Amino acid sequence: MTDKDLDIEFQNAVNRVNAHTEPFPADTLLKLYAYYKKATNDYGRPKSKKPIINAFKTNALFQAKNISEDEAKRMYIELVNSYFLYRE
Repeated sequence: MTDKDLDIEFQNAVNRVNAHTEPFPADTLLKLYAYYKKATNDYGRPKSKKPIINAFKTNALFQAKNISEDEAKRMYIELVNSYFLYRE
């Protein structure tokens, strides 16, 4: 898969998540958050009003610290595809 193909597939997965109206399970949501942040090279601090949510997000980012941007995109895509496969 070329870089361009990966970027397109990643953006399609992001759009699919954003269009989904039902809540995601917390563990899935945290993984999506961490992979998205790594994939987009966004290292800003979590901005929830609740400290416990920020702690969970920070932990998720820490667990994903050793993956590359491209690997994060692939993992995000795989997680989205798996989630929706079992929902339909």
